[in-house]
This record gives sequence, structure tokens and C-alpha cells, in this order.
Amino acid sequence: MIVAGVISNAKELTAIAFQSKAFWGYSNELIKSWQADLTVTSKMIEKCCVFKYLIDETIAGFYILNTPEKNTIVLEMLFVLPQFIGKGIGKQLIQHSFKKAKVKKVKSITLLADPNAVAFYKKQGFVTINKKESTIPDRFLPVMKKDLEA
Repeated sequence: MIVAGVISNAKELTAIAFQSKAFWGYSNELIKSWQADLTVTSKMIEKCCVFKYLIDETIAGFYILNTPEKNTIVLEMLFVLPQFIGKGIGKQLIQHSFKKAKVKKVKSITLLADPNAVAFYKKQGFVTINKKESTIPDRFLPVMKKDLEA
């Protein structure tokens, strides 16, 4: 079941982001260097569109859509707990984000993809439109976009 995130979820959502990132084999040192990027704050939950996927009382995953700008919206985060990866939860969350983005009357959704997630996003209709250098030297992250049908 997908429901809105609440401020009291901030620490748990942050923990999910860290665990999900660690699933891909990044070093603890590297993950710690991304602390600011992986932390979900109460301010984010107040200002952004935050939804979580519940299995019983467990938050299995979540996503965050930023405030729309110029007919587009950024998918800031989408993370799933490692034990639930590959079970369709990410797909359900991304499809839900498309519906929420359309309600906000935007024409596209963009994101900065982890290289490990590119295949997943391509399956959901995203295309790579640019690249951005990451905090790791000589490593570039794909900027991806999906046009939303009216």
C-alpha cells in the first residue's frame, strides 16, 4: 500500500536510503560522504511530495518528488529496502510518482540516476539526456527524463 510520508518518518526514510545505497556495494566511507544527499529531513517532507510503500507496518520503500519548476518535476529520491528489491515495489512507486506528477500539471519528470538504477529507469520509460559529474572523480551520473502523457 502506498501512503503519504509524514515528518515522523524522516529518520526511517533516511535509514532506507542508506541501506538501499549500500546494497550496490559502495564502501561505507563513500556512503558516509553522501550523507547530505541521502538524508530525508522534516523540511523535505513538509515541502515535497513524499510517499512510502507499506507492507504491514514496515516501510519497504519511498520516493520524493520536488516542487515543480517550468513544466517539470524532479524525482529526488526513490529507494527500496534491499530485502524488497526485485519484488516490483520500485515499479509501483515510480508509477505512483508519475500519477502525482501529472496532478501537478507537469510535462516531464527528471532524475539523477545511480548507475546501478539506469536499467530500471529505462524500463520505466526514462531516457538519458545529460550527465553530471559525481563526487567521485571521473564518475558521471546520468540525468534522465521521462515525458508524461497529458
